[in-house]
Amino acid sequence: MKQPKEITKAEGKLGVLLPGLGAVATTTIAGVMLARKNLALPIGSLTQLGTIRLGKRTDNRSPLIREFLPLASLDQLEFGGWDLFPDTAYESAQHAEVLEQRHLDQVRDELSQVTPMKAVFYPEYVKRLHGPHVKTGATKADMVEQVRDDIRTFLKTKGCSRAVAVWCGSTEVYFPPGDVHASIDAFEAGLARNDPGISNSQIYAWACLKERVPYANGAPNLTVDFPAAWDLAKKLEVPIAGKDFKTGQTLMKTIIAPGLKARMLGLSGWFSTNILGNRDGEVLDDPDSFKSKEVSKLGVLEYILQPHMYKELYGKLYHKVRIEFYPPRGDAKEGWDNIDLFGWLGYPMQIKVNFLCRDSILAAPIVLDLALLMDLASRAGFSGTQEWLSFYFKSPMTAPNLYPEHDLFIQSMKLKNTMRWMMGEDLITHLGNEYYD
Repeated sequence: MKQPKEITKAEGKLGVLLPGLGAVATTTIAGVMLARKNLALPIGSLTQLGTIRLGKRTDNRSPLIREFLPLASLDQLEFGGWDLFPDTAYESAQHAEVLEQRHLDQVRDELSQVTPMKAVFYPEYVKRLHGPHVKTGATKADMVEQVRDDIRTFLKTKGCSRAVAVWCGSTEVYFPPGDVHASIDAFEAGLARNDPGISNSQIYAWACLKERVPYANGAPNLTVDFPAAWDLAKKLEVPIAGKDFKTGQTLMKTIIAPGLKARMLGLSGWFSTNILGNRDGEVLDDPDSFKSKEVSKLGVLEYILQPHMYKELYGKLYHKVRIEFYPPRGDAKEGWDNIDLFGWLGYPMQIKVNFLCRDSILAAPIVLDLALLMDLASRAGFSGTQEWLSFYFKSPMTAPNLYPEHDLFIQSMKLKNTMRWMMGEDLITHLGNEYYD
């Protein structure tokens, strides 16, 4: 990324396109609609409630981020999306049972106007879901063109000047990148021959990139993290980011693990299990889809703790993750962590974490922030992988052969320093020696 000389103003409506109009998407949409009516606070949204320090501590300059950055405002957002089911956002939100009826009733008319476009859906990538509201086409190349047409039609119909897309759909089965993902030409040839290595989410992403719509991947799917997508994003100057929203248990890991490492406390074991009963839990009950999530979750501690550098402390860490589908819990999932650590002279200790969280409540502010910041990135002339947005993801995308930063505090510093840098402000290192000269 080059430091922008000028950032295009956020004029006109911004289309926010959400593949997957389920619990996360409808919670996001309803929350934004409530917030712009001043009926509720968008708690958890850094762009809406966070501040950013500028200059020295003695300068007392800490504006709200939304006043410092030229972001689109909430009343400029126009929501759309795709889903397997034809339910409006209001109907889908009722089925999801995340938000109480008192909140849904306050924005019922607006939610009812958000109707999903037909989904791209090949069931082999999400085996536990089936729905009637799907596209048909002879090839995956046809599907890309249909999604591209959806985007153009949406922008024209809703009077939007531009759009961003944030994947809010289900976790797809795990598979590594193959030859079809190696180049733009290979991928487009694969689309034409219905290559099995090209999944539903890749079709949406490819269509968005072709339409120059910035794309953020909120699931652990292989979607834009392969050479063909990187090349297309660079060629067409489109920002991409991912992957997998950092919400519940992994959020806790990226807070706790850096603290333990900072104090040079050792770890011998970290066992994590989740119970959840929403659509995501049902999808993850399939072993192939769980594999995608497991890979995303397991990598966090490896990169934070750096066992190759701290063998005595973390070289024998046993890390295990389980996810159990438990329908009575719904969207209110529960994460249990047992942490076996050791301190001075090797004496053992334990930490127990029981996080009773709400998956969509934690994900919604991430969706909002990513939509606004990806749009900002596009207007600032950024393209390709936006590593500065790692703060929001379990498996942050980076340049090839570069390891990701998982430490939430490093990610937060990178995020805010990028904001300062793009606006021409001094970076903050927290050295502070100038106060004592």
